[in-house]
Amino acid sequence: MSHDVLPEIYAALRQVAPEIDPAAIDPGAVLVESLDLDSMDFVNFLEALSDRVGVDIPEADYPKVQTLDQIVRYVTAAPGR
Repeated sequence: MSHDVLPEIYAALRQVAPEIDPAAIDPGAVLVESLDLDSMDFVNFLEALSDRVGVDIPEADYPKVQTLDQIVRYVTAAPGR
């Protein structure tokens, strides 16, 4: 896992769910389920992450970014990163 994007991912998560403990996140678990996020929280998280890392995450790609591992791969593989 590319650790350079993890702080940005965690910061974006804390914007929508400040009570989340990043150390408790299972990298392979679906975030919406494991963190009990509603769909709006998830969209807000992806928008905050997009702003932080400068990678556009279109709605069509939301199924590709369901877990922490998937998000890291998506962001690090994005053109310009």
